[in-house]
Amino acid sequence: MAVLRAPGHRGMDVFFSGLLDGMDPVLQAAGAVIDLLIVGSPEEERVALRRWAEQRLVIGVVIADLGEDDPRPALCRELGMPAVALGGCDDEATSAVLVDNAAAMRLGVAHLTGLGHTRLGRVSGPTRLRHTRQRDAAFADELAARGASSETLEGDYTEDRGYRATAEMLARPDRPTAIVYDNDEMAIGGLRAAREAGLEVPADLSVLAWDDSSVSRLAEPPLSVVSRDVHELGGLTARALLAAAAGDRVQLVHDADAQVITRRSTAPPRR
Repeated sequence: MAVLRAPGHRGMDVFFSGLLDGMDPVLQAAGAVIDLLIVGSPEEERVALRRWAEQRLVIGVVIADLGEDDPRPALCRELGMPAVALGGCDDEATSAVLVDNAAAMRLGVAHLTGLGHTRLGRVSGPTRLRHTRQRDAAFADELAARGASSETLEGDYTEDRGYRATAEMLARPDRPTAIVYDNDEMAIGGLRAAREAGLEVPADLSVLAWDDSSVSRLAEPPLSVVSRDVHELGGLTARALLAAAAGDRVQLVHDADAQVITRRSTAPPRR
């Protein structure tokens, strides 16, 4: 599996760490292991895929962070290399593990609106990604259905972008009273922007992050999060990969299992 990360931010995040932890026991039981490559560009990933296929280094690949009209499923098919699209793809000939990102987002929105928030912001992942667009649509639609306002600014999963996007939203006269972040690092940047704006979290601004992590738990204040069973998703992905490597095309579904873990970063808005 190759994972694309922005230059200067090439480490692993909590999602992929949890995914690998879930894949390992399933693969080990089958006598297989997962190799992970962090890449800095789509071209670097395509080069890696070609090298893996031409040198017969792997029996199959997991394609992550798929975008619209993503060329990687077709490339893997051209190379004769079995592939699994994590999160699904438009290529029906490619095995996939489907994830309900919309349901998880609706759960997060329900938590914040249930506390009384009617102006919500969001710092998303890159909009080129399939799962980001699914969350975008669910966020806007759910808030509209609840009669609340929404604003989404695109992020890149880095703390710096979380800081800058939050500062931009907090500078508006009708600033949001709660912000949802698509990962923990951007939420940490949001906490910093709130402090610099003289706002208290959660009295003046509630912060909700995506995926639980030690970063979320050790933040000040500790972050409320939308948490999913990423370990179980990893096991499902490993089973799909083994099936694809054996020549079977599968479409597995990761059932909605998200929950909101409440800590000290979310509360009713100040009256």
